[in-house]
Amino acid sequence: MLDQLARMPGEQVQACRLVNSRFPPIALFDDVASADEFEVLYQLQALTNPRLQNEIGRLELIPRVQIPFGIPGCAYATAPFTHVNPAGSRFSDGSFGVLYLADTMETALAEVRHHQDSYWAKVQGLNYERFVFRGLTCVFTDKDMSDALVLPITHPIHAPDDYSQSRQLGRAIKNAGSPGLRYRSVRLPGNTCWALMTPRPVTSIVQSAHYEMIWNGRITAVNTVSAAG
Repeated sequence: MLDQLARMPGEQVQACRLVNSRFPPIALFDDVASADEFEVLYQLQALTNPRLQNEIGRLELIPRVQIPFGIPGCAYATAPFTHVNPAGSRFSDGSFGVLYLADTMETALAEVRHHQDSYWAKVQGLNYERFVFRGLTCVFTDKDMSDALVLPITHPIHAPDDYSQSRQLGRAIKNAGSPGLRYRSVRLPGNTCWALMTPRPVTSIVQSAHYEMIWNGRITAVNTVSAAG
């Protein structure tokens, strides 16, 4: 399937992302400008901060050369690759991280809303809750990323709940060394998402706003809490 997909030309792309606000940015990634500086500071902080490993995550999952030290929001770009959901995602079986991005904040909200609905519906006794998310604006270069927009929304990689085909494609992209994939949004048809297999193409990822999702048996409302500016 991978050989059917064209490679992206190398244009600058602006995209959006949501992260739960209970997860603070990992300051250590943003405090240094190079891999060498990171190693020195990491070793020093490890002596006095017993929580550092939990904060940083599994560093062995990403080569240092792939971490975009020195960019605005390096921590936001890197966190999905060191804090990997073992249950997996659309393009990962849980053994590696993926940075998911959307073409608009509306698309990002639709994608996250669906997954929040699915997750919290399985929690017994949860009658009401409020979840707050940071909205992020990300700039990256799409050079050599695979383009799955040639595949229709009916293709198995876009299946709403069966990730078997999309995970095979994700693994093939990862193994081929491709930096990522552009694909169709499943939760807001007509829109576009990206799955980055490395944070290296990211040049900036900064907070833009806060949003809340209200749970009352399902996600019943999505509100802007505060906007940048």
